[in-house]
Amino acid sequence: MISHRRDPGGWLVRWDSEVAAQAVAEGSWPNLTIVDFALERTLADPHKIQFADFDHELSRAQLIDRARRLADYFLSIGLKAGDVVSFQLPNCWEAVAISLAAAMTGLVVNPIVPINRDSEVGHILNDASARVMIVPAHFRSFDYVSMMARIRGAVPSLKAILVTGKPMEDCPFDLFDDVLEKAKPLIQPLAVDPDAVKLLMYTSGTTGRPKGVLHSHNTLFADAFKMHDALGLNSDDRIFCPSPITHVTGFLWLAQMPWYGDMLASTLRTWDVEASIALIQKYACSVMLGATPFLQDLVTLAKQDGQQLQTLRHYVCGGAAVPPTLIYNAALQFPNCIPWRTFGATEVCTLTVGPSSRNDLRFGAETDGRLSRVSTKLVGIHDGLEVGAGEEGELLVKAASMSLGYANPADNQEAYDEDGYFRMGDLGRIVEGEYFVCTGRKKDLIIRGGENISAKEIEDVLVRSPKILEAAVVSMPSKRTGEAICAFIVPADRATIDMKEIAGLISAEGLARQKTPEHVAIVAELPKTPAGKVRKDVLRVRAAEFGKV
Repeated sequence: MISHRRDPGGWLVRWDSEVAAQAVAEGSWPNLTIVDFALERTLADPHKIQFADFDHELSRAQLIDRARRLADYFLSIGLKAGDVVSFQLPNCWEAVAISLAAAMTGLVVNPIVPINRDSEVGHILNDASARVMIVPAHFRSFDYVSMMARIRGAVPSLKAILVTGKPMEDCPFDLFDDVLEKAKPLIQPLAVDPDAVKLLMYTSGTTGRPKGVLHSHNTLFADAFKMHDALGLNSDDRIFCPSPITHVTGFLWLAQMPWYGDMLASTLRTWDVEASIALIQKYACSVMLGATPFLQDLVTLAKQDGQQLQTLRHYVCGGAAVPPTLIYNAALQFPNCIPWRTFGATEVCTLTVGPSSRNDLRFGAETDGRLSRVSTKLVGIHDGLEVGAGEEGELLVKAASMSLGYANPADNQEAYDEDGYFRMGDLGRIVEGEYFVCTGRKKDLIIRGGENISAKEIEDVLVRSPKILEAAVVSMPSKRTGEAICAFIVPADRATIDMKEIAGLISAEGLARQKTPEHVAIVAELPKTPAGKVRKDVLRVRAAEFGKV
């Protein structure tokens, strides 16, 4: 039964009683918070390294102490359960401490991707009614202190702004390190309902206005429960996760899984393939999470330097399209590793898991994984009726890791069907009984002369060419056919490619001639979100200009 109710912090959330009951029964929802796990792990082995990057190694006891001090500060300025603490930080120990401190006090964490600027940050802070904002002094040559000074007056809900690192000049805001030094550790964390909202994360906005997604302590643990079992993890495993902690994958694997799974996590503030290999080797990392470009860089450099990264057992690749050849090449380069494509969303976390053996690599390369601990529907694009086995349809899902809905309840209306299944907006087929193959986004369909054309189908053909590094296909307006096909192409290694060759690629694959792009734009790079997803909304705007010519 689906209803709406207020959590202890006052958030209006969707509640599916059947999903909740099943999740508790199977153990997906432990009815604990991350603090419960962190305190248990720290008591057992306080000096074990919990977090590492190139500049820091922090033990469990050190992280807990800093989180306790920050929790004391939050209470001292009058924050109460349900209040939002936003942060716009790179991958760093401070973000992990913020997550812990919020869980100690019943607060909601709101990670904001570091590339956002005045307009986006102001919108999110106001939409979230954020009480505290934490930013770096500088990151990637951008001055966050100046940005916050510019927008502070337009965000009336803010009670405090904290700055990590050392500002270049006199800072109008409190310094994060000073706050920790002055605060006294909170001895007893507050009692927090595991079904209360823990995370408010805004969607990356590849197709429109970002929406705030609400997750509870329990729904986040459901992902850890699934992945811990699927990857066969134990306390000897070590994580390397360069995915941004401001994206759901980074948050799950840097702030949640290390405490849940009793294991070290290492990361980088910014992606650097040489530094990544060094960290994987230094900490003997066995699991890596990252988007397609990370794996491409890793395979290229490892092959060049003869590195096999013997300790690496799993590379979980998602967030953007993953060419099958990349998975096969990774498996060749890393002989003990199972690289695999995964599939999910901020709203439902990880939906699929990869092969348990290198003997089944084709499932990791040629499908988006085995649907695990999730109920699904595949429905027709136009009629909404369930399609037959092997047929393409839109994916709808229910899972224990499903969010509690959107912060703006109006956003829920079109997002779920009458049975409470979340509409992924992704098209695909279920093959061999339980494996999902994503064939594109529903909004990526190009309706050319009345025919539905999948952008992903064309992209998959284009990236098989050794001359093409990346390709993104979108619609462009056409007076003759309504919509036409526009392809943005990033050439590989200074290669040149023209329309005739592209038409040949389409023809050679046996695709209809109508699927040949009418316009091709050669670009140095594709615009992307921090998660590595192509910003097709940006490309559609560009394509619309081409269509006017």
